[in-house]
Amino acid sequence: MSKFIFPTNNIDDIKSAYDFVVIGSGIAGMTAAIQAQELGLDVAIVEKQSVLGGNSNRASSGMNAVETSVQLEHGIVDSQESFYEDTLNGGGGTNNKALLSYFVTHVESAINWLDKHQIKLTDITSTGGMSERRAHRPGDKSAVGSYLVRGLQKQLLEKNIPLFNDTRVVSLITDNHSVTGIKLTTNKEMSFEISTKAILIATGGFSQNKSMLQEYRPELVHLKTTNHPGATGDGMMLATEVGAKLVDMAKIQVHPTVQQDTDHVYLIGEGVRGEGAILVDQKGCRFVNEMTTRDQVTAAIDALDEDGATLIFDQSIRDAFPAINFYHAVGLVTEASTISGLAKEANLNAESLSRTITDWNDYQKQGLDTAFGRQTGMPRGITQAPYYAIHIKPAIHYTMGGISINSKTEVLNKDNAPIKGLYAAGEVTGGLHGDNRIGGNSLAETVVFGRQSGKQVAKFILKL
Repeated sequence: MSKFIFPTNNIDDIKSAYDFVVIGSGIAGMTAAIQAQELGLDVAIVEKQSVLGGNSNRASSGMNAVETSVQLEHGIVDSQESFYEDTLNGGGGTNNKALLSYFVTHVESAINWLDKHQIKLTDITSTGGMSERRAHRPGDKSAVGSYLVRGLQKQLLEKNIPLFNDTRVVSLITDNHSVTGIKLTTNKEMSFEISTKAILIATGGFSQNKSMLQEYRPELVHLKTTNHPGATGDGMMLATEVGAKLVDMAKIQVHPTVQQDTDHVYLIGEGVRGEGAILVDQKGCRFVNEMTTRDQVTAAIDALDEDGATLIFDQSIRDAFPAINFYHAVGLVTEASTISGLAKEANLNAESLSRTITDWNDYQKQGLDTAFGRQTGMPRGITQAPYYAIHIKPAIHYTMGGISINSKTEVLNKDNAPIKGLYAAGEVTGGLHGDNRIGGNSLAETVVFGRQSGKQVAKFILKL
């Protein structure tokens, strides 16, 4: 998939009516469009940005799933019940249980659906808060987000599903409490009205919207974000204008490991820790179970009051998580041939760092972290030169709140009744993740609920 033509269409070719219009070109939107077309609907996707894929492009670790053949091939015996409990515990027990139940019971079929569409996730890694290795990724261990996006875009091309970028939906059209169309504008200052029998909002979160952050979590406004520029909450505003309810809006995730020392903000994927990296403070000492949930790791980093912390890893971990090659290429990685040399380059205490790594390697060999109780992400020690460090600190990453939906992805109004013809999926929705999202669950959510919306819209329109 190295050479690729983005599947965009000329706005002059847009029709005045479709069965189903998807707003947003991320994984949730593309999955829904493909599934709906395969069930017989005339579908189109509209995207306000020039660049396609949204935040989906930026995911690097994996897509969580359980009871898959891939897990068994890696000797992992897992269960939906365990996945449910880990996700519920990670969310502080506040997750929408109906959404969570649907989610955990449909991740295996989501992996199978991707495989059927030549998108194969055959390797496994770990993410924080998971008791088993569940994060599925490509066999070459490359970044999973861009791999999924390109694979789905290829399907759009093959299936001739039109995608119109630089096209902003400004409002939804309703008639007798049903959604019947959209009003949109283009960057060419053209305006259209499109009639449709159903609409999916799959526009992502609001991490780039400072006014919304100020409204819901003003103490976070000063933080940088890992999100792409289009994550401004547009879909939530479209939905509320036609009576939709929002939930969990104050629940905003701060990711613990983000490199912010350059002009750009770079998320350092959780898979680095999942493959064996550790976090140290300025003294060179560990201070947290690196594989606990993101909120707890973030809180531990903030408690240091040291302008972040430092990830430590070696060549074997770099080989196991090739996204590190990109981090290295853009100048985020400090490198040395010895631990003492790395400590000097990263401004850490050499004696303490050496002792920390020796202790960690002993824990890894024994499979028992007596210091902080880490039980996952321990496949290898830090023993193979060269050695590496990345300075990180927390940044806004994900908005757990959003449009209220049921397990059919129908958008709910303030009386918890579905708004006829209106659906939503992905980060634009709220409730699934509770207080804190587990790494790897976002990509799984987009495929699971993207497929569900495509199926439910087809059922609604075609009376299947």
